[in-house]
Amino acid sequence: MAADRVRRQILGVLGAWGMPSDLAETTAEAMVETDLMGIDSHGLSMLMMYEGMRRAGQLDLSARPKVELDAAATALVDGGANLGHPVAVFAMRLAVEKAKAAGIGAVGVRNSHHFGAAGHYARMASSAGVIGFITSSARTVLMVPTRGVMPLLGANPIAFAAPALRHRPFVLDISTTTVAANKVKVYDLNNKPIPGGWVVDAAGEPVTDSARAMEIIFKEPGGGVTPLGGTEVTGGHKGYGLGVMVQILSATLTGAAFGPIRNRTQRPDEPDNVGHFFLAIDPKAFRPAGGFSEELDAMIDVLRETPASDAAKPVLVAGDPEAAERARRLEAGIPVPPALEGHIRDICGRCGARYELSDD
Repeated sequence: MAADRVRRQILGVLGAWGMPSDLAETTAEAMVETDLMGIDSHGLSMLMMYEGMRRAGQLDLSARPKVELDAAATALVDGGANLGHPVAVFAMRLAVEKAKAAGIGAVGVRNSHHFGAAGHYARMASSAGVIGFITSSARTVLMVPTRGVMPLLGANPIAFAAPALRHRPFVLDISTTTVAANKVKVYDLNNKPIPGGWVVDAAGEPVTDSARAMEIIFKEPGGGVTPLGGTEVTGGHKGYGLGVMVQILSATLTGAAFGPIRNRTQRPDEPDNVGHFFLAIDPKAFRPAGGFSEELDAMIDVLRETPASDAAKPVLVAGDPEAAERARRLEAGIPVPPALEGHIRDICGRCGARYELSDD
């Protein structure tokens, strides 16, 4: 599916839902870029979840970001219970602006919702010539702690980007869970089994059936997605600890919600109060004479020149797979499985948007 067609579809649905055109453009741009980079879990397919949130009354799609606290190098922004993409773009730009003026800029966000792939906002920072670091709390409580069987945290993503000169920026975009829950959704939409170790049931046993995994994640009280590194203490506790760190930065620091506490009293129509944290660092604040990007280029050269275990598969640097997939999908199009096409057609039917994914 051509990227422009996917963009038109997203814009059509968001417009039918009442989102102002400029906010819809910002949201659609983030979602399409995510799909182009092969992160199908956070692009077009998210309209399914967003429709449910809208129907429950959780979203205010007309809300605009509002600065609540503002200082030379820091700010706190309220997302107004809109989707997270517009406030995330606003906050990242504000953090970059502060970094250019003060050397460093840190912006917290509260009262937001799902904002897509964190790497999208990290790339905004590197495109502006600064280092970007982003964290976010999450809507769905799904991470099973080390040695536990009841989920306590969300996927709680982290993204980091640094600008180079000759090379693409170094971009790391990870979940603190073994996999994001929405990636399990993609496997389910494609009727494919998930790898063992991604999801465990209430007894701590691995689950590979993607449909069953979706039930565990989104409908059942026990079981969930494993932390980055697995469920054992050797590695898994680090992923779990990383998830807690992200929760502290994104939510405890900003006044956003912690899922297990929020879920005790939250009504179905109440916003999720997701929190985000955006940090921008201007290398010139630490190296006035320059040289940061040049040295990063040299570092990337060394990484790429490392002998590969398979000559047909060169050593990768963070951001390479997404860049390669983006180039491929710009040429070949974004894959949209039949099950997802059906869901989007149904959404269009319910909201009155034109169905753009076929020529019918």
